[in-house]
Amino acid sequence: MQTFDNANAGAIVLSLADRIIENRAYLSEIDGKIGDGDHGVNMAKGFGLAAERLKDKQVTLAEALDTLGTVLMTEIGGSMGPLYGVMFTEFAEKLDGTAAIDAAAYSRMLHAGLEGIQSIGSAKVGDKTLLDTLVPAIEAFDGAVASGKSFADALDSLIPAAEAGRDSTRDLVAKIGRASRLGERSLGVLDAGATSCAIILKELSLGVRSRLA
Repeated sequence: MQTFDNANAGAIVLSLADRIIENRAYLSEIDGKIGDGDHGVNMAKGFGLAAERLKDKQVTLAEALDTLGTVLMTEIGGSMGPLYGVMFTEFAEKLDGTAAIDAAAYSRMLHAGLEGIQSIGSAKVGDKTLLDTLVPAIEAFDGAVASGKSFADALDSLIPAAEAGRDSTRDLVAKIGRASRLGERSLGVLDAGATSCAIILKELSLGVRSRLA
């Protein structure tokens, strides 16, 4: 059975931060079409602050995710800070104390993050939010595991499902948040949260996959 060590896997969060910072302008550009235009700036700020606190530290993935979640919840503006903050702190809580993380533990982590987001918001799949990325990604991962695929193969199934979910938001009308005021005019544009969520899930999965043994 494939697992990876929680210990010293905190570096995955540094890679996450690099990827979000790299996409700062792109995320803000998308957000500017139907939102405030500050999604990339706020995300890059939060992930950057977390990375500074984690730099040169040997921490578990759970500890690194908790640091990131706390920073996002308390130190960045916008609507996404609390949503991603609770997602990452729930991820951390589920992994805390687990030395060797297997596919079942990873699934529990993903579900805890989803439940955390749902506990503070009313969005559902089809509302043009990050849930349009997160939910199909989790379903693809769980489906792969249930069909007998390895942890690595399940991660490989998650990434395209997340990206397909992101792409689906182009054809959706926003039902939640600032973009919902635009109604039909929100059609034809990707949702910024769904886009950043796809980046996060891909980078997280690649980081985990490279550590599997």
